[in-house]
Amino acid sequence: MPSSVAVVTGASQGIGRATAVRLARDFPAVALVARNRTHLEETAALVRDAGAEALIIDIDLSEVPSAGAVIDKTLTAFGRIDAVLNIAGAVPQIDLFEMTDSQWGSGLALKLHGARRLTIAAWPALKAAKGSVVLMSGNSALFPKAPYAAVGTINAAIVALAKAFSDRGIADGVQVNSVLPGPVMTGRRRSYLERWAPLHNMTLEEATANFPKEAGIARYGEPEEIAELMAFLVSPGARWMTGTALRMDGGEVKSI
Repeated sequence: MPSSVAVVTGASQGIGRATAVRLARDFPAVALVARNRTHLEETAALVRDAGAEALIIDIDLSEVPSAGAVIDKTLTAFGRIDAVLNIAGAVPQIDLFEMTDSQWGSGLALKLHGARRLTIAAWPALKAAKGSVVLMSGNSALFPKAPYAAVGTINAAIVALAKAFSDRGIADGVQVNSVLPGPVMTGRRRSYLERWAPLHNMTLEEATANFPKEAGIARYGEPEEIAELMAFLVSPGARWMTGTALRMDGGEVKSI
């Protein structure tokens, strides 16, 4: 049985993949959770190259039974769970007045309820291991705007959910925090810029260069930078940090 095990959702790409690969330096085993098996196999190869065992769990976390299945498969394979990093969940960036109930529901089902169910399903194992949980939010939780109302609303709910889990975790010995990244250059962001550019009469190159200027930052973040923060939060050095919402956004949020 490995001495410590991490579960990473959204591990097929972007911040989730970068986090899984980074954690392979600290955890002898990493369970990789996402819907796309082909992309998960790519992540698994990187995790193994970094020196850890990798378990692929291709599953849709928006479906209610999936959380229990992820935990059962991880415990069967590795016998313990020491950290759960909830990174899965893309929320459509659609105007407040244009989003349908179905689009709202899909964002809530995966990012909020998927993380909630998985954390609850993992809680007994985390309690036994005195483990750690991280929930991925975003700095839009601090300034929800009409053009991406669902993103800000759901991210704010994630921060509140993490705070509630951390309160229970004080008694149970489980550490829980949330992370609020700013604009990070991932495949999903590139796809967003490809859609956004023609709507604003810009080339893709112009839109890519313009966004950081509008956000008041020097550059986009990189997935590996967020992964370093995630790894710190589940490390022994961060053990007394719980119930905290940590921003890493290049200074985009100007308020104190």
